[in-house]
Amino acid sequence: MRVGIVCPYTWNVPGGVQQHIGDLAEALISLGHDVSVITPADDDAALPPYAVSAGRAVPVPYNGSVARLAFGFLSAGRVRRWIHEGGFDVLHVHEPAAPSLGLLACWAADGPIVGTFHASFGKSRALSVAAPILRSALEKITGRIAVSEAARTSLVDHLGGDALLIPNGVATDRYTMAEPLPGWPGRDPAAPPASLGGGALGFLGRMDEPRKGMDVLVRAFEILGRRRPGLRLLIAGPGDVEDVRDRVPADLRDRVAVLGQVSERDKVRAYHSVDVFVAPNLGGESFGIVLAEAMSAGAPILASDIEAFDRVLRGGRAGALFPVGDHEALAAAAGDLLDDPARRKQLSAEARAAVRAYDWSAVARDVLRVYETVTLGGAGAGVVESEGPR
Repeated sequence: MRVGIVCPYTWNVPGGVQQHIGDLAEALISLGHDVSVITPADDDAALPPYAVSAGRAVPVPYNGSVARLAFGFLSAGRVRRWIHEGGFDVLHVHEPAAPSLGLLACWAADGPIVGTFHASFGKSRALSVAAPILRSALEKITGRIAVSEAARTSLVDHLGGDALLIPNGVATDRYTMAEPLPGWPGRDPAAPPASLGGGALGFLGRMDEPRKGMDVLVRAFEILGRRRPGLRLLIAGPGDVEDVRDRVPADLRDRVAVLGQVSERDKVRAYHSVDVFVAPNLGGESFGIVLAEAMSAGAPILASDIEAFDRVLRGGRAGALFPVGDHEALAAAAGDLLDDPARRKQLSAEARAAVRAYDWSAVARDVLRVYETVTLGGAGAGVVESEGPR
């Protein structure tokens, strides 16, 4: 099958949607399909061989953050040409409601279109104003996928229509084994136990995006770090490194390592470098791909109890939960985990077992079933039953 995939966000800034699209493309290629991805790109040389650029991206406030999108005459022309030359059996548009390439592709395409909705969002004035324009594009989508119940609910409540629930995928084998980063003992049984006033907490995500909860984590570390003289904090992700360091009290800064954006290889190593991986997000998450990655690595997880994380972590069985935004509760829960190696081991085992349901070997085949339905003239993705978790 010849598949065209549309990425709304620039490929050069890491993000969950870009990771999803790249992994899906590689999974489809491994199954023998011909795949092309079009994406905004600031550096064409950094694109994988299956991707083409639709032009440079511009920062646009979107869904509680600043997304780098492409929208305009130049991008529209490149999208039309890519569709015309691609001869795709199916076009797969991600985040078709975002003001980016997905809308342009929907307007330009005539054949079968599948749309995947990633974001969880609330009603807004801008969305109400844009609704008629969005509907002109969304009505052309013949199969709809939502990566989570939260994303599906947002679609139903604010844009209309329904979608089949197929979760985000994760290349679990990629994260299973890795050496810890230099200077970090990781979860080595021979290392000094975290319960002796030491241990390491980890965070991976956009440091400059308030909804990722960095400030909650820093405030919790301020409490816990003064109680545990050997405790360290490892932070990785896009953002201003010096700004993050400045948020940490001066007497604790030497115990906080802020790496900034890291390579894929070092990201995997980071998951294996800490005793507890913390996801303090405040909301706006529809799935939590970072959790699935950490689960694949077997990292004991402590996450805020937002709905998406609660679902992925199976109500706390595959990772501990704390009340969203409560830095004192985060500090208390992290301390309890650091003092309980048996609990950490149990969470690690539960996480590895739970994440198998999200492996791309299963998720890609569910997506293919949607493609087959729309290309054969089916009624849409809603008639396809996924074998993945609901």
